[in-house]
Amino acid sequence: MRMLQALRYEPDDNVHIGYEETDREVSADGLYVSEDEYWEKYYDHPYFNYEWNNGCLEEKAMPDPKSYLMYKWFLRIADHFLTVNPIAAIMGLEFGFRLTLPRKKRTIRKPDLAIVLNENPIILHPDDQSYKGIFDICIESLSYSRKKEIIRDTVDKKKEYRGAGVKEYYILDARGLETAFYRLDKKGKYQEISPVGEDVIESHALPGFRFRIPDLYEQPSFEQMADDDLYNSFFLPFHKRIKKIAEYEHQRAESERQRAESEHQRAESERQRAEAEKRKALQAEKKAEQVGLQLIAERQRAALLADKLKQLGISVE
Repeated sequence: MRMLQALRYEPDDNVHIGYEETDREVSADGLYVSEDEYWEKYYDHPYFNYEWNNGCLEEKAMPDPKSYLMYKWFLRIADHFLTVNPIAAIMGLEFGFRLTLPRKKRTIRKPDLAIVLNENPIILHPDDQSYKGIFDICIESLSYSRKKEIIRDTVDKKKEYRGAGVKEYYILDARGLETAFYRLDKKGKYQEISPVGEDVIESHALPGFRFRIPDLYEQPSFEQMADDDLYNSFFLPFHKRIKKIAEYEHQRAESERQRAESEHQRAESERQRAEAEKRKALQAEKKAEQVGLQLIAERQRAALLADKLKQLGISVE
């Protein structure tokens, strides 16, 4: 799009206030492009985050702070679980995958978070720029600034992920209105995952991974989860390690403090010893001075006595 921009006027410039045409990058949302053109120009666009829906560019909306905090908390627990149980790889950062769907439909989606099981036949390589297979779990942080974005995550992507064979699909809605969790059944249909116990969602794709729905909104801390039976199997090891490191650092600091205290005491003892030696030397010097004075006095008395004896005619030799 061509935009008119006012020129800045400076008093010393020999120009008049006017306008010039400048290029300004605008969203290409809704533009139809080929798949090859999408991969070449729009997949890693520097200004906009695009998905490709059967030829049409769809811009992904920016998150709001509340949605980001929910996404961040979920990412942290998933990352902790997979660190303790390395049975899958986790991916985000606008990383896309291609879906071939019925009726010759093709899409390229970038889940906000995606998980690839180690048993997935298509390996996720460290240098891949997109995933060549189908993710096992997709997580979308719902964008709700516009109705079409809500429909995209709750309707369109649900159909696409189901059709492509994504085993589980989670929708995280910070408002609490559209949050949902789906799992493929034996017929290849998505069924909503029924919570167990205290609103707990348990993954079948990631055995052992579970979380409470209310915790998505309350976002308990690491310390709280380490003391929670639901999470401590994959948070307690970290908590213990952090606690052990903290205890080690405390002990090291205490040892340093004691060593410094010992050095201080030793230095103080040395100072006191040096002070005592100095006093002793001064006392010895004073005593020597007194002895010297006594000797002088004795000599003077002896000389006086000798003079008196001489005056009396008595020889002292």
